Amino acid sequence: MIIQLDRNISLQHMEAIEEVLEQFKIKAVDIKTQSQFYKVAVLKNEFDLRRLGRLPGVKDIHRVTDAYKLVSRKWKVNPTSIDLGDGVQINENNFTLMAGPCSIESEEQIEAVVEQLVKNNIKIMRGGVYKPRSSPYAFRGLGIEGLKSFHRICRANGIKIITEVMQVSQIEEMMEYVDIFQVGARNTQNFNLLDALGAVDKPVMIKRGISGSIDELLQSAEYVFSAGNEKLLLCERGIRTFEGAYRNTFDINAIPILKEKSHLPVIADPSHGIGIRKHVERITLAALVAGADGAIVEMHHEPEKAFSDGQQTLDFDEFSTLVAKIKKLREVAV
Repeated sequence: MIIQLDRNISLQHMEAIEEVLEQFKIKAVDIKTQSQFYKVAVLKNEFDLRRLGRLPGVKDIHRVTDAYKLVSRKWKVNPTSIDLGDGVQINENNFTLMAGPCSIESEEQIEAVVEQLVKNNIKIMRGGVYKPRSSPYAFRGLGIEGLKSFHRICRANGIKIITEVMQVSQIEEMMEYVDIFQVGARNTQNFNLLDALGAVDKPVMIKRGISGSIDELLQSAEYVFSAGNEKLLLCERGIRTFEGAYRNTFDINAIPILKEKSHLPVIADPSHGIGIRKHVERITLAALVAGADGAIVEMHHEPEKAFSDGQQTLDFDEFSTLVAKIKKLREVAV
């Protein structure tokens, strides 16, 4: 059960609500987000919602049987829209493309990529400054100094930034320079990190775990929402299966299912999803048709020389071709 309360509910009205909850032995958790105030409870017995719904201070009340409640579409029919400012929004009315290198390598690289983004009217650049790598000897990013350069160049060109945060201690130093925090597949169930991101007033994109189910992804989002942050995006990036012909198994089925189960925007990651450069374009277009609200793709001026993930990274010409095809496909698919 989700009880939406007036943001400035009076103490008297709150006590009246809590009296009813106590009468029926319902334990509710108070949740305050950037814009709303909720009480969330797991109902164990039948309960007439009208007993609470008619009380002063209650904006609305919903019965939600899903284990994940706040991210469920069962109570919030209208989809969530993420506003990044300066006219940049992520929602069902747009197919938002985010692009950039796997790793931020140098200022020259950032400038080259930003030039291509501006040329193609793309408003969000991806790039890692803290990189979780399978090998401890691989390039692991330029850290906070790299992020500062990333931020300075993007800001000068009207570009927003999405980058991965790997641990709680990084959040504070990154806050000033990030528009969207990304939670990578390896951290999807890092509940300390998810709780901490619930306390920030910045959007968070959560990638599906390497072997994670759809419900586990939604529960991860519930952690962030219940800790106070409603600005969430879900990302399908492929899962590990028995198949070895490509990097991951991109679960195209997950996109419409996530859209059905949750009101949050769904972003596709075709670069990690298939991991093969020449097929990234087709998987991106397939995700668009499946109903994704956007995609995050890897793009580099010289993929063959990229410090990481060059095998799945588009060059500038391939990226421009993808942007043109997305535009054409949206004209017939939307």
